[in-house]
Amino acid sequence: MALQDKYKELIDTANTAGVNNLNVREQDGVLYIDGATSGAVKQQLWDTYERLDPNYASGDLVMNINSVAGVTEGSKLKVTTNSSNLNIRKGPSTNDDIVGKAARNEVVTLVSKANDQWWQIKTDQGEEGYSYTQYLTPLT
Repeated sequence: MALQDKYKELIDTANTAGVNNLNVREQDGVLYIDGATSGAVKQQLWDTYERLDPNYASGDLVMNINSVAGVTEGSKLKVTTNSSNLNIRKGPSTNDDIVGKAARNEVVTLVSKANDQWWQIKTDQGEEGYSYTQYLTPLT
């Protein structure tokens, strides 16, 4: 089955919800879905993905949906990783050391935005550092 057929419901949901700059492409056996939208729509897409591929076991989809509009310092964010913890790093790069972790579905606080891809966050346990925005969804 072609990946765009397998994930048709997810692609249709993204189109219907009006995901901005939606880009769907298949490369090397992986389907990539990129775009930007609200936190609520991003969560809807993740819920649809989880229903289609419980536990995200197949590893054949990368969803890079950013939800950066309207998020300000002090905003609460939900960690929306596929299944693992979110790395919190010393700086805004995968080359920076991991200084902590946030669990999937944990709520963290936005400290500042380094750029559209990396935000400085703080957990309720006081761990603070930078995380990739793809895995952070603003609470509405």
